[in-house]
Amino acid sequence: MEGNKQALEILGEVKKAVVGKDNVLAKVLLAILARGHILLEDIPGVGKTTMALAFSKALSLQYNRVQFTPDVMPSDITGFSIYNKSTGAMEYQPGAVLCNLFLADELNRATSRTQSALLEAMEEGQVTVDGVSHPVPQPFLVIATQNPAGASGTQPLPDSQMDRFMIRLSMGYPAPADEFAMVRRKQGNNPLDQVRQVLDLNSLAALRAQADQVFVSDPVLDYIIRLVNATRSHPMIVQGASPRASLALTAMAKAAALVFGRDFVNPEDVSMVFADVVTHRLILSPRAEANGNFQPAAEILRLVPPPKIG
Repeated sequence: MEGNKQALEILGEVKKAVVGKDNVLAKVLLAILARGHILLEDIPGVGKTTMALAFSKALSLQYNRVQFTPDVMPSDITGFSIYNKSTGAMEYQPGAVLCNLFLADELNRATSRTQSALLEAMEEGQVTVDGVSHPVPQPFLVIATQNPAGASGTQPLPDSQMDRFMIRLSMGYPAPADEFAMVRRKQGNNPLDQVRQVLDLNSLAALRAQADQVFVSDPVLDYIIRLVNATRSHPMIVQGASPRASLALTAMAKAAALVFGRDFVNPEDVSMVFADVVTHRLILSPRAEANGNFQPAAEILRLVPPPKIG
């Protein structure tokens, strides 16, 4: 499939700037093709901004970044209206979120009011300022980062906002060999300068449309529903995944099939992305939290048998 070749070409370009994180890069691309937003839970300095910039270059996406702190205002994100003396009218000044790829760095350092300002853009594709709605450009993608739970100066993202992210990933520290290659590559030049454009916006829209057309059989769809439903009845899980998780899991599996060069989803596509799609939507019981070793996604995959295909 042509989509498979394009996806591999995109990953090849992004890897010029980001070393040793092939699995994370692939999952980010799947979420982009599935029209989802991405949450990265990580410490500072592991390459999140570089990765976002590399994808923006490879996909010709207009890019904005905001470093969130408690004094970032909702209007910094959504924009504001200002009076124009010459015309006698209020004019809208766009905020940072009006772009194709918005990097919300350390989102959990923002106030809940500012976090909510981003929520409308993520869910509805628009921002509302002084009662007037302004659509965000299409395609529109949010890559948000948050510090690990318990970091100073942070507050947890509300469940409603967590559920809007299609996947949650962690880049983590690079392996020593990858860190060596990264430092060596940056001697005297910027690896981002080597990243070239693979797709324009129209081509990206066409690639997303290909992912939409990937076939999901009833047995595989039933597997998706059984997996998500199992999170709602497990005794170690207080709050299971919402129906939005079923939609996200289906979309991610379809994108995975496309990248692997198939026009149909198999159970392995589903299980490969299940943890990334579901884990951040769950609330574990106090017993599970105290245990520390309970892996909800792995447990659900163990309990729910995949369908036999073919």
